[in-house]
Amino acid sequence: MTNASPEKSQVTRLEEEGEIAADYLEELMDIVDLDGDIDLDIHHDRAAVEIVSEDSPGSLDALVGQDGEVLEALQDLTRLAVMARTGERSRLMLDVAGYRARRRSELEAEATAVISQVKEGGSAVSMRPMNAFERKVVHDVVAEQGLVSDSAGTEPQRHVVVHPAAPTDD
Repeated sequence: MTNASPEKSQVTRLEEEGEIAADYLEELMDIVDLDGDIDLDIHHDRAAVEIVSEDSPGSLDALVGQDGEVLEALQDLTRLAVMARTGERSRLMLDVAGYRARRRSELEAEATAVISQVKEGGSAVSMRPMNAFERKVVHDVVAEQGLVSDSAGTEPQRHVVVHPAAPTDD
């Protein structure tokens, strides 16, 4: 009889996802003849996998693509590879050469500017179309600032709409 806590089994499962993803990505990088290291971590109850290259970070640009399109596709393929091995849907996050971290900072600044616009103008503001990762970052920033946001439209034109804070009942 084991005393493994549910938390431990969750961490073990996420570590396994990361290892499977790393194996898949290493094989892919060998096929396309790219050099890089794989860093594994767990962030916000998700496996976090990053491909890095200290020698020549620019060599990984092909794995990011324009506006992160290749990175999004590579993340989807990696999630499918994990699901094929585990039988469970994966929510792992993939980053290449810090692209998502840089993009997160840019989006937080963009969201902050829109929040100011909404607070000053008192009406909703629609942002430009974004992928799911970008929308999630914006929704988080909006919520932290006490405003409300939702997503509108259909892919590839799905975007965030930021609304003024709902009046409170005093």
